[in-house]
Amino acid sequence: MATVIILLGAPGSGKGTVAAELSKQRSIPHISIGDLFYENLKNKTELGLHAQRYLEKGQLVPDDLVLDIVYDRISKPDCENGYILDGIPKNIAQVHELEDYLRNKATVVAVKLNVNDETATNRLSNRMICEKCGRVWSKNGHCEICQGELIQRSDDKPDAIKERLKVYHEQTEPLEHFYKDAGQLKEVDGTKPVDEVLKEILTLV
Repeated sequence: MATVIILLGAPGSGKGTVAAELSKQRSIPHISIGDLFYENLKNKTELGLHAQRYLEKGQLVPDDLVLDIVYDRISKPDCENGYILDGIPKNIAQVHELEDYLRNKATVVAVKLNVNDETATNRLSNRMICEKCGRVWSKNGHCEICQGELIQRSDDKPDAIKERLKVYHEQTEPLEHFYKDAGQLKEVDGTKPVDEVLKEILTLV
């Protein structure tokens, strides 16, 4: 049975970085909801076009459509042995739907990267994104990989960070209680260096 690793934690906890390294170590796909939306919109898939109608109106994409996009991705052959979910599920409604879908198909392990709000804020405030390849850096200037210009995302500015953390505590944190009650939650110290965090997760999953 496939193993599904669900990464949880506040914005700035390092989920994306850890997921990318974990994907290499376990040879399973790293599935980010942000990347899925981008790919479906870019390729003008039926699901992407459906989602675009909501986005153009400034509306949230409904949970059932978000999950349909995820289900389409995890049905691919490279997910047969497992995969890492980053940014999904987002709320309790999505958790219940996902649990129903994965029942008897996969073993679910939820891993929370623990960081406090101060640490998360400092990380996000200092984070720069390459406008070409999307790699994350904690410096100004140009990307060391593709030489693209490094820019700060609009949602990594102080007011936006505060709002993102508020949404996390209100909507996403309850997921951790769900997985804890289900006996599926593992917790690691997300303030440690990435290699140490990765080593600890590998012993847990």
